[in-house]
Amino acid sequence: MPELPEVEVSRRGVAPHIEGQVIRQVVVRDERLRWPVPSTLQNVVGGRIEKVERRAKYLILHTDKGYVIIHLGMSGALRVVPDDTLVVKHDHVELQLENGLALRFNDPRRFGCWLYSEEHPGKSHPLLTSLGPEPLTDDFDADYLFAQSRGRQQAIKTFIMDNHVVVGVGNIYANESLFKAGIHPKRAAGKVSKARYQKLVPIIKATLARAIEQGGTTLQDFTQADGQPGYFKQELAVYGRGGKLCMNCKTRLKEIRLGQRTTVYCPKCQR
Repeated sequence: MPELPEVEVSRRGVAPHIEGQVIRQVVVRDERLRWPVPSTLQNVVGGRIEKVERRAKYLILHTDKGYVIIHLGMSGALRVVPDDTLVVKHDHVELQLENGLALRFNDPRRFGCWLYSEEHPGKSHPLLTSLGPEPLTDDFDADYLFAQSRGRQQAIKTFIMDNHVVVGVGNIYANESLFKAGIHPKRAAGKVSKARYQKLVPIIKATLARAIEQGGTTLQDFTQADGQPGYFKQELAVYGRGGKLCMNCKTRLKEIRLGQRTTVYCPKCQR
């Protein structure tokens, strides 16, 4: 599933081509996504796309006729193409623009979504109103994370992956950040010291920022908006390396299931 860096890379890829453009037509070829594509999506026809925003793993298109909420799901991808480009299988939704381009959404597994909101969804939509802070902003710091962790018995890995605590620290980047911080993924969040949170938070920020810089991580279906793969996979220290030797100490990495997600760690470097 695309995580925060992949979604941010998609945002940066499509924004320059669609911001400022007027929507000529909304084409829905298959409304059967995670939730049915609502007929109200047609409200944005004739509207100008003012901004492409990312909130957590959602993209929000600001128009002067309301807001479009997009989630890539497990296999969704956005492309900006000439509007007469041949339609291929799983091209379910597209916005055709007056400049002759189209924002096209392809989603083989149909777990993505396209929704409409009259008001800014961050203030009104149930999918977004309860989300935690963005990890790359000043709202997410060690003091905040330490305070949120007090009394928590859940594992630190599932704690930092909780979107009510902080958004966008998905499985790949939680594995990598905890390894770099030397924290065992099963350690109770409430038993991690403030000093260790002061180390972990900058690592989370740096890991996510680096992944964005590298165009995301190519795992299964993800490619950038221009069709190119992301390259952060080449820098992964633990994720996907269960049973291989730790890059730091040469101890064999362990792979377990934690919160129903694959978790890889070094039993020597992480405690």
